[in-house]
Amino acid sequence: MPELLSIDEALDRILARAQPLTPEVVPLDQGAGRILAEAALAIVDLPPFPSSAMDGFAVRVEDTPGTLPIAARVAAGRPAPGPLIRGTAAAIATGGVVPEGADAVVPVEQAVEHGDRVEIGARPVADAHIRPRGGDVRAGDLVAEAGVRLGSAQIGALAAAGVAEICCGRRPRVAVLATGSELRSPGGSLAPGEIFESNRPMIAAALSPMGADVEVLPAVADDEDAHRAALERGLEADVLVTSGGVSMGPHDLVRRIAAELGVEEVFWGVAVKPGKPLSFGVRGDTLVFGLPGNPVSSLVASYVFVGPALLALQGAAEPGPTYGVGRTRTSLVRNAHRDEFVRARRTLDEAGVLLEPVSGQESHMIVRAAFADALVHVPRGGGEIAAGDSVRYLGLA
Repeated sequence: MPELLSIDEALDRILARAQPLTPEVVPLDQGAGRILAEAALAIVDLPPFPSSAMDGFAVRVEDTPGTLPIAARVAAGRPAPGPLIRGTAAAIATGGVVPEGADAVVPVEQAVEHGDRVEIGARPVADAHIRPRGGDVRAGDLVAEAGVRLGSAQIGALAAAGVAEICCGRRPRVAVLATGSELRSPGGSLAPGEIFESNRPMIAAALSPMGADVEVLPAVADDEDAHRAALERGLEADVLVTSGGVSMGPHDLVRRIAAELGVEEVFWGVAVKPGKPLSFGVRGDTLVFGLPGNPVSSLVASYVFVGPALLALQGAAEPGPTYGVGRTRTSLVRNAHRDEFVRARRTLDEAGVLLEPVSGQESHMIVRAAFADALVHVPRGGGEIAAGDSVRYLGLA
């Protein structure tokens, strides 16, 4: 194996090849989780008119304190009844249009209504409880920047600003393929030497929330013709992710056959544990990831390397990986030569996130990993990270 790349070196080479896909216009209600390819601007002022922030009475400050006749009643969603006549008040609901001439709203709890008159006991401050037109955003102002991944807050802001359609990066089509004659689908029975195949559904579950349209291809046996046909099919996608067959054993066929099919290998081998034999290549515009067959190795690689590539293809300004910060509950021994990702469980205390490694850290122990919801990054080097020290982690979906 050639000299191992660092995580950052590997990511740099991956992201250099992960150029944004051609964007597409989609309705806003289909935008959750999508990444904006163009900045989205407000269509209208928000609020589009001066509105009341409270249920109460719109008044002219100069007419208070005192008892005023109620000249109009303004409901939300209805036009203003006209300018407020001097010496009168208008009953108004939250969100109602403040009549022209009114310069304050007195909340109902600070007034006493007597039929068609209202008693105002104290003079309000000018502009009290009035939301000015355009106080949130003006038409043409920026609502969301290009490269932003849309969550609930952004969707709500865009809708309120009158945006009905958005220009987004296209979701990458991802083919997921597992190799190995020993693999069998869950639900059947196992013969000696066979195992249930877990990597394809696991990888698909990791990548779908990152915006991928995932196609899970049938698993293939350790046969050259079967590998060639499966890889050819997978290479029709924007991204091909294989699991298994990337090490140096006699049945590790993926890298050789991929090369025969025109895949240019960008690198093979990263200084990370688990996941050292990771390979990455390209054929035309298709990105090709060769993940190790051990399940936890594939899990780590999906989050650390494949996920950022998918976000970059969609035009993310910061494709990640995005780390949180917490404290380790136990000491962690550092590997002298490789960065390590330790499966851990998050809890909260008064100081923030606390991370406790789960038992069983070998790369084949996928069931033990089910008790974890975080991958703690342990940088390579000598010594150890002491209990209570600050560490970075990736959250597991």
